[in-house]
Amino acid sequence: MRRIFAASVLFAAAVPVLAQMPTSPPGAKDKSRVAAGTYTVDPHHTQVLFEVNHLGFNNYFGIFGSPTGSLTIDPAKPSAAKVEISIPLSALVTTSAALNEHLMKPEFFDSAKFPNATFKSTSVAIDKDGDGAKITGDLTIKGVTKPVVLDAEFTGAGIMPNPAGKKATIGFKAETKIKRSDFGVSYGIPLVPDEVPLEITVAFERPAA
Repeated sequence: MRRIFAASVLFAAAVPVLAQMPTSPPGAKDKSRVAAGTYTVDPHHTQVLFEVNHLGFNNYFGIFGSPTGSLTIDPAKPSAAKVEISIPLSALVTTSAALNEHLMKPEFFDSAKFPNATFKSTSVAIDKDGDGAKITGDLTIKGVTKPVVLDAEFTGAGIMPNPAGKKATIGFKAETKIKRSDFGVSYGIPLVPDEVPLEITVAFERPAA
């Protein structure tokens, strides 16, 4: 997941500056900090990173950002958690403006017709140590829905200071692999691989009590 940290740095300039920076990190990997309730996605700090090989020469990356969605969680019943995410495909960025434009065309994501990808959880299986989970859900891309399993890990919780009011925040990371052909994104196969690994970093927030 180190690549996600590097990608986050690139987006730091777009994040509002806090009026007063805290002297220590407000978040920690401490499950006792998680409060029950419904949270919304923090679009400034939630990203989906994909990696594909370019014609056998090298791997390159793209990032989806600015998602919306929600998490409903009760730390006393973590397996009952529910999560829904909607990702605007037009928010996809690579380091090439021409490639960004190409990926929006019908042979790839056809974003004019299908502007969003969505994920909706159907079950959550918590690991024995309580820090990780397998989240099964329905992923929809280009109007095609397929089940996927996310290997997720709790990464932190706490109260985020914010000029507009303190936010209770929960963070997670997750990984999965999908076959893009399953979703009608078959352009370039097999020169560009069908199987695509995804890395996800997500923060959920709500007004602090």
